[in-house]
Amino acid sequence: MALEIEHKFLIVSNEWRALSYKATRLRQGYLNHDEQYCSVRVRSSEEKASLNIKSATIGSQRQEFEYEIPLNDANALLSLARKPLIEKTRHLVAVAEHIWEVDVFEGDNAGLVVAEIELQRVGESFDKPAWAGKEVTDDFRYYNTSLSLHPYKDW
Repeated sequence: MALEIEHKFLIVSNEWRALSYKATRLRQGYLNHDEQYCSVRVRSSEEKASLNIKSATIGSQRQEFEYEIPLNDANALLSLARKPLIEKTRHLVAVAEHIWEVDVFEGDNAGLVVAEIELQRVGESFDKPAWAGKEVTDDFRYYNTSLSLHPYKDW
């Protein structure tokens, strides 16, 4: 079983931009409507695509399974996904020994910027940069699956 250990924070300044070393535009959609058990997500970039299954657990630890799939399959599956699709640019930012992912949302979620850090083990320490503000790991509204049902523009 794969376990994801992740913390999510709101961004409070643009200082992270000077540290970003890679940006990837992503489109993703959800194929199921049952948030009680798990989400089934399709994600694509210009280079690759994946199918992802995550437990519906709220918090920093969830079961996660991810499989690379052909881009054509991902595009076909995205056409079946609930709308709106999640559109965002993911920036990779190195802070100490960790890589942070800063997601700048577009479309119906424009204006939302969230940073995530994935850890190797529960309780692992990490440096929280000044540009990372309030932790929202336990706030379901900031989960991408929730944003596809209740976009940021409607808050």
